Amino acid sequence: MNVYQEVFLSILYRILPIQQYLEPVYFYIYTLFGLQAVYVIALYVTSWLLSGTWLSGMLAACWYITNRIDTTRVEFTIPLRENWALPFFAVQIAAITYLLRTRLQPVQERLTLMAVFIATFLFSLTWQFNQFMMLIQALALFILDCFDMLPTAKVTWLYIIQISGLLLVCVLQFFNSMILGSLLISFNTSVLIARTIQKNLKKGGLLNRLGKLILHVLLVLCCTLLINKFIKKILNLESDEHIFKFLKAKFGFGATRDFDANLYLCEEAFGLLPLNTFSRLSDTLLFYVYIFVLFLMTVAAIIVAFWNLSGSNQVQFMEEMEECTITLKPDAAYNLIHTVLFGCLALSTMRMKYLWTSHMCVFASFGLCSTEVWKLLLKCIHLYTSQRTHMIKYSIPIITLLYISYKFWPGIMDELSELREFYDPDTVELMNWIKSNTPNTAVFAGSMQLLAGVKLCTGRTLTNHPHYEDKNLRERTKQIYQIYAKRSPEDVYRILRSFGTDYVILEDSICYERRHSRGCRLRDLLDIANGHIMDGLGENEPDLKPSLHPRFCEEIKKNLPSYTVHFTRVFQNKTFHVYKLAKHK
Repeated sequence: MNVYQEVFLSILYRILPIQQYLEPVYFYIYTLFGLQAVYVIALYVTSWLLSGTWLSGMLAACWYITNRIDTTRVEFTIPLRENWALPFFAVQIAAITYLLRTRLQPVQERLTLMAVFIATFLFSLTWQFNQFMMLIQALALFILDCFDMLPTAKVTWLYIIQISGLLLVCVLQFFNSMILGSLLISFNTSVLIARTIQKNLKKGGLLNRLGKLILHVLLVLCCTLLINKFIKKILNLESDEHIFKFLKAKFGFGATRDFDANLYLCEEAFGLLPLNTFSRLSDTLLFYVYIFVLFLMTVAAIIVAFWNLSGSNQVQFMEEMEECTITLKPDAAYNLIHTVLFGCLALSTMRMKYLWTSHMCVFASFGLCSTEVWKLLLKCIHLYTSQRTHMIKYSIPIITLLYISYKFWPGIMDELSELREFYDPDTVELMNWIKSNTPNTAVFAGSMQLLAGVKLCTGRTLTNHPHYEDKNLRERTKQIYQIYAKRSPEDVYRILRSFGTDYVILEDSICYERRHSRGCRLRDLLDIANGHIMDGLGENEPDLKPSLHPRFCEEIKKNLPSYTVHFTRVFQNKTFHVYKLAKHK
């Protein structure tokens, strides 16, 4: 479970002499906001390292703040796991950027590797999706290593650090089997094995290198699948099967009736990136600058990759390529592939855009303040002089900063002066009732989101925890959610009592949901999974059948004898209905 950060904060809060000055909730909030400051500093440092000027870091930080709607969710959902993890990910990227610099001293290299390991470990410990993000990072390293754009020894160390960090997290999470069966461990192991088999991978002419490269990629892919299949078979792992079902259905490789996969498919956050994102990013000039820099760097990368594969020793061609090789230093090459791959991820899955947009600020500011980028562009149009390059390198970023400040500073000040208050009287009433009218040992069933609040506010025991990367917990949640399906009161009672439930909370916002369209409402997903026809007008799959029972969450409110024998309503307001389960012998 990714709750070590809360455990650490609770210990820290008790140790520090601040309990009489600061309530726990504010200590938690201020810590997370402080971590966002670390995030911005890491972006600043990465951009500075790439461009060589502090002005680039300043521009990256300003872009991050002015585009905060698309770069962070910490403003409106503070305790998200990603708000803990992404600052460490940004620190890791900054450390990798420094590591990939040439001519580092051995002591500097060792210290940087240690920083990469610590950041990787903390990132993995605080977010359950860490393995998928680091798999994309490993793919970036693999691509660059194949085209000889990064030092092989440093790439090997980064592979080992990723595996070591994940295995350490596995131990701390009480040998979480999902980590052992992750594609990242299988992929990194396969790359290291394939390297030992193919000794002369980076020798020979263009066609020879291409043939070896294709064989190397096939070997790595086959080894990855075999190792992953073997680990899952030996350990009987099924924790991440819903993710692969979701991906299969999302990219059109077949529909699924799997309840867990459909929960993801129906959430807007896991849909495609909305087009209005680009209009917002364009208002601050970020998107325009990013595309400009991305185009130049991609062209340079293609040329350099071809040069590396050809292995030509022609001096004349080397001289023609000199500016491109300078433009695409190893640290810049890594950040280029990083932004491309995470950009593809963001385009396909909106929730992951925060990994891309924050790095977009770094990459765009680096290009705008980079001597190599402007040198390459001016040479192409035959206007290059060193004085002109330096003038453009500093004047355009300063003009951009002035434009951003003029247009967005007043709005930021207005937002900072605006005070808002949380107002949800129905939920507050429910929590107060639970604390006052139920025993401390009472067990509650309900939706994952609501039960998280019940645990936080009342400390009562829950039937299903909102950690969704465990097969048993997913199956338990699906069973609990039968309270919103078309099931008999006897079936629902039997299911709830099998989990030790004393009270069940029904929410009108779920029972009569209108937020999603037909086919994506929670009750529809349950009907499909149970083989029942959905409510309302519209088509149904031909093999779905009418249910023999009405919808439980609607019918229980009629107080029919078949329901009251098992369930007694003990609390009700405009949003929630709480029923106590009878304890039959």
